[in-house]
Amino acid sequence: MKAAVKTIYITPRSPWENVYIESFHDKLRDECMNREIFGSLWEARVVIEQWRLHYNAEWSHSPPGHQTPEEFAGRTNGCS
Repeated sequence: MKAAVKTIYITPRSPWENVYIESFHDKLRDECMNREIFGSLWEARVVIEQWRLHYNAEWSHSPPGHQTPEEFAGRTNGCS
């Protein structure tokens, strides 16, 4: 049996279509982009990468269980 799978594009700034990515974008904007003035593309890349590393490795998120994304991924990667 062949499944008919199609890509569904999400309308930008439509949080009801994908709550998780819109929540991430809000945090990125509020906690990083709106607080910085970038002098160059290189500087923007460095600052955003530092924020991303902090977001994924150090900052604990509410669900699930106040874990960082890395902790959550490490816990779930061993499951089949």
